[in-house]
Amino acid sequence: MRRSLLDTLPAVFLALLLAPSPAVADECDVLAQQIAQATGAKKPGRRMGPSIDVRAASGVTLNLTCRAQPIVQASSGEPSPSATYFRELTIASELVIGEPAGVIGPILARAYETAVREGRKSFIQQNGWSASCYTDSAGALRTLCSVGRIPKD
Repeated sequence: MRRSLLDTLPAVFLALLLAPSPAVADECDVLAQQIAQATGAKKPGRRMGPSIDVRAASGVTLNLTCRAQPIVQASSGEPSPSATYFRELTIASELVIGEPAGVIGPILARAYETAVREGRKSFIQQNGWSASCYTDSAGALRTLCSVGRIPKD
């Protein structure tokens, strides 16, 4: 059965609507390059929609997602993520939200500790940005933490 142009227009319109604008894409690419340089990565990975993966020289994979405000996250399969995991995420977060690593690190650690202690997602807001962590003691993905600016209305 042949599809007419009218049948495919809604899908095309939706794809265009969800695609990042060229300006946002360029800003995201620049930010991914900065994260790659700061973490010793050879280069950022390929863009997949609004997201770009960056594999730090340490082996930690960071995911940068650019929408209204960029968010950086990292996952770990370890029961307790390494200090390197938190260091790389903190370095990337400093570039994403513009706050010093010395401010981000303790809040990210508190978000992780709260998630472990309470057994649920932890979300800490701080001066227009947030840090969140999710932990699962039984799954393959044991920890997922993210940091980003809180979008303004």
